Amino acid sequence: MDETSVGRNRWAIAEGYIPSESHGPAPQMTSHETACLLNASSSEARVRITLFFSDREPVGPYEVRVPPRRTRHLRFNELEDPEPVPRDTDYASLIESDVPIVVQHTRLDSRQSELALLSTMAFPVES
Repeated sequence: MDETSVGRNRWAIAEGYIPSESHGPAPQMTSHETACLLNASSSEARVRITLFFSDREPVGPYEVRVPPRRTRHLRFNELEDPEPVPRDTDYASLIESDVPIVVQHTRLDSRQSELALLSTMAFPVES
């Protein structure tokens, strides 16, 4: 393992929900979910995201890359392939990477002008 790598190869975010409504200027104040991905290693991270729902089969993988020694703030609103992430729908996500990464989850809910911001660490899954 690279001496600068930190994190795990598998992460889970049990909470996911993107409101369809927003208040304020886009794109800054658009309601969204974000996975903040930190790749501290010297190798590019190939990341796969699978979404799970309460009433249908999982969707994925969504594939993204994080360059070495970089961070990527990935808005779930912008994921399109294999299909757009549905709005006003509960979901959970499993994030898998070929190199260890750190994942933090953030949500901006701007349905009202008194917006809400939530941030939490994802759950690291033992590989």
